[in-house]
Amino acid sequence: MDKSKYGKLISFEGIEGSGKSTLAQELYNYLTSQNYNVVFTREPGGTILGEKIRELLLDENLEISDWSELFLFLASRYENTKNVILPNLKRGYIVISDRYLDSTVAYQGYGRGLSFKIIEMLNSISTMDIKPDLTFLIDIPEEISIERIKKKNLDRIESETIEFYKKVRNGYLELAKNEPQRFIVLDGSLELSKLKEEVIKSTMKLLGGEK
Repeated sequence: MDKSKYGKLISFEGIEGSGKSTLAQELYNYLTSQNYNVVFTREPGGTILGEKIRELLLDENLEISDWSELFLFLASRYENTKNVILPNLKRGYIVISDRYLDSTVAYQGYGRGLSFKIIEMLNSISTMDIKPDLTFLIDIPEEISIERIKKKNLDRIESETIEFYKKVRNGYLELAKNEPQRFIVLDGSLELSKLKEEVIKSTMKLLGGEK
């Protein structure tokens, strides 16, 4: 199929408590209200198997080694790409993903210290070389992240140290710096209405204002 006829893949990234999931849902709601063909998915998750993997990855009572964690995330991503993302892109739909391949580079690469070369190779397989057309990085300092989530029942990832989140955040910023044509970095401490306005404006620019 001619890739020029594909839909668009828009991803949202950020550390815990950044507000990325809320903004991803807000964009989905807006595009749906404007009669766009749009699908929402998330990682880990998005499929029946992916959601089972998500339960394992976020279980605070489980100890998971760094490499096993990586492979579980990638398994979920492959299923999501194969069964949700790629089919809908081929249909010309807009796909909004709450996290995608950049999360693995940020969390398992910068955060866990695993090999970037291996992550790149495995990401290529699990995404079938599909990259987002647009990625919103909702950036907040790690101190704000910890403050925002402290009242929750923390899952395994949310229970990480502030030092870990500092590494992940810096990793995200490095990724955005290296791909400025794809990333839009937004200040997650701004009001939701302002962030939503920026997300919609940038998305409509990507879509060319066409329904």
